[in-house]
Amino acid sequence: MFWQLTIDANDPALLARFWARALGYQPVPPTEPETTWHAHYRGRLGEEAAFDGRLFDPAGLRPPIWLQKVPETKAGKNRLHLDLYPTGRDNALPMDRRIEIVEAKVAELVGLGASVERRTREDAPEDPVYFVVMHDPEGNEFCVG
Repeated sequence: MFWQLTIDANDPALLARFWARALGYQPVPPTEPETTWHAHYRGRLGEEAAFDGRLFDPAGLRPPIWLQKVPETKAGKNRLHLDLYPTGRDNALPMDRRIEIVEAKVAELVGLGASVERRTREDAPEDPVYFVVMHDPEGNEFCVG
């Protein structure tokens, strides 16, 4: 089964630019691997250079994202959110290095229009954790850890 992530947006183009940079996605379907899904969207693209509100993994391996235009603004907390792991969840990294990598990504995302809600650090010896709860430019929550 093939699936996509759909995110409601007041300004799909704005959020598409943000999430493209945040995730390393692109606004055109990849040519490889050849799938019916990618072929469908290459056909829908037609003569246009790129989609305004659709994003695709350049390698064609991760799910596409559709930023769906809606009239209402976000209300309440997300019931589903993305967790971004610039550390690759590498447990061999010392905590100081993990924090450095996470904070570099957080700074990049703030520069793209995201905001920070809070930082959490737990130094449990068996499973140390550091993550930052953030909001995209329209207020959707996501985490960087």
